[in-house]
Amino acid sequence: MTTMTEASVREFKMPDVGEGLTEAEILKWYVKPGDEVTDGQVVCEVETAKAAVELPIPYDGVVRELHFPEGTTVAVGMSIIAVDVSGGAAPVEAPAPAAEPEPEKKPEGRQPVLVGYGVAASSTKRRPRKGPQVPVQEPAPVQETPVVIQTELNGHGAPAALKERPLAKPPVRKLAKDLGVDLTTIVPSGPDGIITREDVHAAAAPEPTVVETPAPTAAPAQAPAPVPTYDTARETRIPVKGVRKATAAAVVGSAFTAPHVTEFVTVDVTRTMKLVEELKRSDKYGMQGLRVNPLLLIAKALLVAIKRNPDVNASWDEANQEIVQKHYVNLGIAAATPRGLIVPNIKDAHAKTLPQLAQALGELVVTAKDGKTSPAAMQGGTVTITNVGVFGVDTGTPILNPGESAILAVGAIKLQPWVHKGKVKPRQVTTLALSFDHRLVDGELGSKVLADVAAILEQPKRLITWA
Repeated sequence: MTTMTEASVREFKMPDVGEGLTEAEILKWYVKPGDEVTDGQVVCEVETAKAAVELPIPYDGVVRELHFPEGTTVAVGMSIIAVDVSGGAAPVEAPAPAAEPEPEKKPEGRQPVLVGYGVAASSTKRRPRKGPQVPVQEPAPVQETPVVIQTELNGHGAPAALKERPLAKPPVRKLAKDLGVDLTTIVPSGPDGIITREDVHAAAAPEPTVVETPAPTAAPAQAPAPVPTYDTARETRIPVKGVRKATAAAVVGSAFTAPHVTEFVTVDVTRTMKLVEELKRSDKYGMQGLRVNPLLLIAKALLVAIKRNPDVNASWDEANQEIVQKHYVNLGIAAATPRGLIVPNIKDAHAKTLPQLAQALGELVVTAKDGKTSPAAMQGGTVTITNVGVFGVDTGTPILNPGESAILAVGAIKLQPWVHKGKVKPRQVTTLALSFDHRLVDGELGSKVLADVAAILEQPKRLITWA
């Protein structure tokens, strides 16, 4: 069996790929034992509570062991892969025994020993005593266990009896004395028959009380693992983990921590829909090659409303009992993915022009659909938009993303009868819902923000001024 020297083996530990994460599930290994890896090479893909992330190895070497199979959830800080960085592809052989100290090999002659141990019986001879002799059985030549013969003297100074002295180190002897344990009654478990501290403690421990119990009947016998009581042909059980588990914890915490208030407004967005088509066709606004849709203009309208009402962009610091006003807007966009709902955000969205916002929004959507959104992209959001209209839903009462002050739900845009310039006409209409943290945002401020967004979408040309 080959081994690796400690100096040549590097253990790559599960990193904290997102602030506050404690575990991740190994989705896929890209390497196997024996593969050579280089600094920066992706070795596996893991799923955290927020996203799927590829992990690169930070050094060159040869993979020696994968500590966990695919599908295993591993705590942050645990080693997941061992890499030999010695530079050779072959395993590092264990050092030859000759290079290590050789305590077993003793030169001829008397050797120094620990006090209380004596020396091997085969290396010394006792000088015959004068007076009555007591025959002593010589140890077998093959016996290597150190044996010390203790002589008890009778009243006349003559040896009365000879017996073996139990082998134990001085600290163990002292421990036995302190605990009142007779070493001669102990069966040693150490090498060469030496009594250990554990042996003394075991001998000093009280004898377990034996309680007579009737023979168990068949009923109370330990039953096998319970069989699922549900109909497996009619039901499917899905473990809650990863993104879904994190989402569940977040919405429960938000719903029962922040006092939610939701307000609604129905708005005529006919002009907004016309502006979307104009931006797609025209070259004068710098939108060539960019994805233009109603969500883009709604996002820009919300950013304008926040600029006019900056107090809505804040968070509640419970620990310090402070309201933290943000002078930036990291605009979150809720995205449904195969792994669950995630909310990546556009950093410093308040400072982006309309073309820049369109580009950032397009990249965010593509990355989310591919399942490549990084944990960093989902941290630090201040306000969120969730577009439930893509599912044909009129609107909803969204739950705040933890740590944020407001979330805007956008309903389906439908052709409806609407009073326009004194006449009932078919118009493009949608319903917006703004949920906000009532600790931070009162009814007046929330109403102003929602009314501002509605007014901008009714007359969207002003967005070009704010672009």
